[in-house]
Amino acid sequence: MNLNMGKHKSVVGIIGHPITHSLSPLMHNTAFEIKGLDYIYLSFDVVSENLEDAMKGMVGLGIRGFNVTIPHKEKIVQYLNKISDEANIIGAVNTVVNENGILTGYNTDVNGIVKTLEPYKEELENSEVSLFGAGGATRSILYALIRNFNVGKINLINRTKERAEQLKDYYSEKMLFENISTFELVPPDLKEIIFNSKVLINATSLGMFPETDDSPVLSEEFFNDKQIVFDVIYNPLKTKFLQLAESSGATVVNGLKMFVEQGSKAFELWTGEEMPKEEITKVVEQELLK
Repeated sequence: MNLNMGKHKSVVGIIGHPITHSLSPLMHNTAFEIKGLDYIYLSFDVVSENLEDAMKGMVGLGIRGFNVTIPHKEKIVQYLNKISDEANIIGAVNTVVNENGILTGYNTDVNGIVKTLEPYKEELENSEVSLFGAGGATRSILYALIRNFNVGKINLINRTKERAEQLKDYYSEKMLFENISTFELVPPDLKEIIFNSKVLINATSLGMFPETDDSPVLSEEFFNDKQIVFDVIYNPLKTKFLQLAESSGATVVNGLKMFVEQGSKAFELWTGEEMPKEEITKVVEQELLK
């Protein structure tokens, strides 16, 4: 009986909780197939209290690398051997590379955000931005807005104002950006602030599949036709937040490009190869439209 299964596959994956709805396995496994790479991408459902053990397991099993999603992006930093400059400033990691047991953390979300917002660079310059959320994605967006787009003012809106205040203090110290105002997410009180912002960004999970009726705001009166409205969510492709914005004539941008671009950077870090982004975007889009 021939038990020779050929060359050993390199294993990469994603850790988070919950993890069921992630399309990262589809994206990466399709890319590996197209490029003819002997890799496989798996999902690992890891609850917060098991994170340290999971890191030991990744090293023990020789996992080549992995993505990190909710709720581990910030907590994972303490279990890594090295961290990139961007991830260090942001304080959140979404991609890890394992080199012979040495775990290095990166933040490829920044790459996704920058590539997504690049077409609007002129409008973003010195603009007022309202940003919903105060988690790992918000940290990356704040970094990109300050470092790459030179925005004028940021309104940080979150369910708990305390978390927003912590981020305000953090970025004031880390990036010397002082023009952040914080607000609790009470939409009626924020109508004027949101309406007068040039750019609106949803970095919360409100509206993500399967809770597609959720949105940080629930009326089109908050939007206008001069705005750029970006939602980091890619499933569904058009969230309630974007639907409301679009019905007011705003320019809307979904999270698909960010998803593919951050994935592409991770793919490159693990394999040294470029991801076939156009083909991957089509595959993911087709899956989402089913």
